[in-house]
Amino acid sequence: MNALFLAFSHLRWTWARSLVLILVGALILAVPLVTQTLLRGSEDALTQRAEATPLVLGARGSQLDLVMSAVYFSNDRPQPITRAAEDAVWDSGLALPIPLHTAFETNGARIVGTSLDYFDFRALDVSEGRMFAILGEVVLGAEAAKRLGRGPGDTVVSSPENLFDLDGVYPLELQITGVLPATGTPDDEAVFTDVKTAWVIAGIGHGHNDVVTADDEGNITANAAITEFQRITPDNIDSFHFHGAASDYPLSAVLVVPYDTRSGTILRGRYLDPENPLQMTVPADIIGGLVDRIFRIAALLDAVTVIIGIAALGAIGLSLFLSWSLRASEMETARRLGAGRFTILQLAGAEIVVLLGCAAVLAAVFVAAVTLNGDELVNWILAL
Repeated sequence: MNALFLAFSHLRWTWARSLVLILVGALILAVPLVTQTLLRGSEDALTQRAEATPLVLGARGSQLDLVMSAVYFSNDRPQPITRAAEDAVWDSGLALPIPLHTAFETNGARIVGTSLDYFDFRALDVSEGRMFAILGEVVLGAEAAKRLGRGPGDTVVSSPENLFDLDGVYPLELQITGVLPATGTPDDEAVFTDVKTAWVIAGIGHGHNDVVTADDEGNITANAAITEFQRITPDNIDSFHFHGAASDYPLSAVLVVPYDTRSGTILRGRYLDPENPLQMTVPADIIGGLVDRIFRIAALLDAVTVIIGIAALGAIGLSLFLSWSLRASEMETARRLGAGRFTILQLAGAEIVVLLGCAAVLAAVFVAAVTLNGDELVNWILAL
């Protein structure tokens, strides 16, 4: 007890050096555990959602970008496809197609234009308010609602795809009608609406406002004011319409839910031709390959972590050695007072025990914090 008291008193006296040593020791202990925790969490989040999504139809190109965009609502932007691709799946009678339009966002949350079939497919129902029903209405994921501090009755404004858009596409004010329950998936961070609302944001659909006015004398004047964003109201919703052939309207991807295994196999075979501008991907296969690559890289990172840890331990040992060298006169005085070598070794050991104990406690707190917030961290990483 005397050795621990003296060791603690000395460490408190040299608090700056002690704090640095504790922090370094905590990082050495925590980094490997945190890395494994995040990797395991990422693996579970990736594979579970991928395995729950049978097929994704999109533009031919990077299959990983397509899956990350359609399944995890990441910032990856594959080439758009047209609604004709969705119609082809419907016409096949082999699967249920679920359209996705993920080109826009609001306040950092991805706007997902889709159909009500998506919520049946993901087993989602609103926990507050109601589901969207008309143009301009949205429901928020649980985390998006929490982060934005908004709920039913509030509004959000979409961010334009291009701030320098010359086609007159303005941000759209969206009416929040409901909030989804927390699921620990990317759905929590998304803002869901009908795909037609996404087309309104894209400028394909729009309403007309009166741009001219007449005074009492019959003089007609044009209103030169520029509207900063569109607003869909009960008064103007009937004026909203769409231009062009419906089959040409853009989609980011289509989730394809086959009615049975045979139907899925037949559909996949129809998109094997490399000349076909569309491709059918199996998210579980794509994400499985990604996870394998991640863990191969993780093995290399573990080796690097061990090397860095050994170097850091060496630096800590050198620091303690130099510290005891500077205390040589103090130790000599202790020996003259009757302290033997064993007592001095006890003092050195007690100092190391206190440092390692504090470092272990700090590392445990850090690992616990990461573990408790693992889902949020994983979702944030996947959204990058």
